[in-house]
Amino acid sequence: MLAIKLAIRNLIGAGLRTWLNISVLSVAYLIIIFHNGIIDGWNLQARNDTQAWEIGQGQLWHENFDPLDVFTYQDAHSPISKKMSKLIKQQKVTPILLTQASAYPQGRMQSILLKGIIPNQKIVKLPSAALSSENEIIKAIIGKQMAKNLKLKKGENLLIRWRDKNGTFDAIEIEISEIFDCDVPGVDNGKIWISLANLQKMINLENQASYFIVNEKYKGGDFEKWKFKTTDFLLADLNQIIEAKRGSGVVFYGLLLLIALLAIFDTQVLSIFRRQKEIGTYIALGMTRWQVVKIFTVEGSMYSILAAILAAICGSPLFWSLSKSGLAMPAGTNNMNIAISERIFPSFSIELIVSTLVFVVLAATIVSFLPASKIAKLKPTDALKGKIQ
Repeated sequence: MLAIKLAIRNLIGAGLRTWLNISVLSVAYLIIIFHNGIIDGWNLQARNDTQAWEIGQGQLWHENFDPLDVFTYQDAHSPISKKMSKLIKQQKVTPILLTQASAYPQGRMQSILLKGIIPNQKIVKLPSAALSSENEIIKAIIGKQMAKNLKLKKGENLLIRWRDKNGTFDAIEIEISEIFDCDVPGVDNGKIWISLANLQKMINLENQASYFIVNEKYKGGDFEKWKFKTTDFLLADLNQIIEAKRGSGVVFYGLLLLIALLAIFDTQVLSIFRRQKEIGTYIALGMTRWQVVKIFTVEGSMYSILAAILAAICGSPLFWSLSKSGLAMPAGTNNMNIAISERIFPSFSIELIVSTLVFVVLAATIVSFLPASKIAKLKPTDALKGKIQ
């Protein structure tokens, strides 16, 4: 308690030097929390959106299916068994069939991936109900980015050409019945969704699928010849991108924190040099050397604590505002082929704030202890004479 009282008195007596150290360290606090809050918010949004729109609670892949190898698409399909059909009726899984095709908007040719899905499915957020049709016209839904690339609007027709399982080419006009707004490129960029029954008929693969999307009702594990892929597996690429972004930020705010800690270190060295007789007096009056070391160490730690208070006062309104309004992303981010929304809402969790506080306080304490540790070897007579080396 005595060490804390003396440390506070000394910090107040230092005046402007104390406020400069606290200000720099508080900026480091704010930047560390802000950067990690943005990354955590992006991670949370991207995972939720990807699961809601594309992967559900996991997927069942055909044994030959590889989403990164288009040459596997032609053979990566199998009939839907009676057991699997039962799961589909119970809304535990929904089948997806896909094939490569070409679209011809305004006379241009563009390669696309044609995907079939059941119109009445409820597992993913795709507006598949718009695929239901009462006439012979095949309905299709596309994402906002895909509509922009093809220069299509709702209600317009599009000529597509595909090749069936025997290699025979065919073509037909489809009608764009819905354009959905989605931040997940896996269901938008280069994708056109039609009814599963229509696609099965078009490529002569009756009652077949390439993979299944499952929800929380599915117990997990492989099913017959279908291999179960967990959400962790399906989100591995996103996790790698998130960690890479987090790592790049460490360099930036690490340098800022280093500058703040260096300022504290220099301040402590200067303080010990200028207060040699005071240190000698403490020891001469009966305080042990380690008690004096404790005073200077606590004094350095107080910088980080006061900086945290200042950061809380200045940063709380800013962080609250950002968590409500979000941070607008620059134009072009939707072309990066990763799940990222137009606005990211930071996630400033208690765990993030506490871990940052503990890390900075420990760092400031260690930096303060290093110069103060020399006092442990000091003789009282040398201190009174001003002979600290």
